[in-house]
Amino acid sequence: MEHDLNDENCCSSSNERKSHHSEETKKNLITRLNRVEGQIRGIKGLIEKDTYCDDVITQISAAQSALNGVAKMLLETHLKECVADRIQEGDLEVLDEVLVTIQKLMKK
Repeated sequence: MEHDLNDENCCSSSNERKSHHSEETKKNLITRLNRVEGQIRGIKGLIEKDTYCDDVITQISAAQSALNGVAKMLLETHLKECVADRIQEGDLEVLDEVLVTIQKLMKK
């Protein structure tokens, strides 16, 4: 599968690093992030109302899980599109980049 520089793939391999997700993927990511944003505002409200700590921690856990879902979706798209394209172009350095990214995700 060959791409020229104008193709809409996930990440450009040029010096300018950008993502080019489909509109559906962007919409899904934004929806999920809006939900996380609402959860964070809710957690702030719980703290302001002196809600029982265990209940706040439960909500924090839910927000973290939702944010992890966004990261998983991005990682999947990145691997299937960006990384695959760069490997096909002979750029094997992308594998080191992916390993660092996975290590960052696993620290959480």
